[in-house]
Amino acid sequence: MRFPTMLLYAFFLMLAFATPAFADATAGTGAGVGMGLSIVGIGIGIGLVGHSALSGIARQPEQAGAIQGAMFILADPHPPGPP
Repeated sequence: MRFPTMLLYAFFLMLAFATPAFADATAGTGAGVGMGLSIVGIGIGIGLVGHSALSGIARQPEQAGAIQGAMFILADPHPPGPP
């Protein structure tokens, strides 16, 4: 199965399961679409962070530790700070 097809199936599956969680059907559909689009955006963003880190490590292997540290800090879903 090709990646765009799998992504589309995952989006519709998430939409089908997210919509009943909300009281109003129209608000639930809009919220489900919004959640799906935000998840896709987050996945693309973290993928770009990983791609850039691997490209940097390939160019300068001696800096792998520093690049990996920066990558983990940038891709951390829970940044430091007040809860």
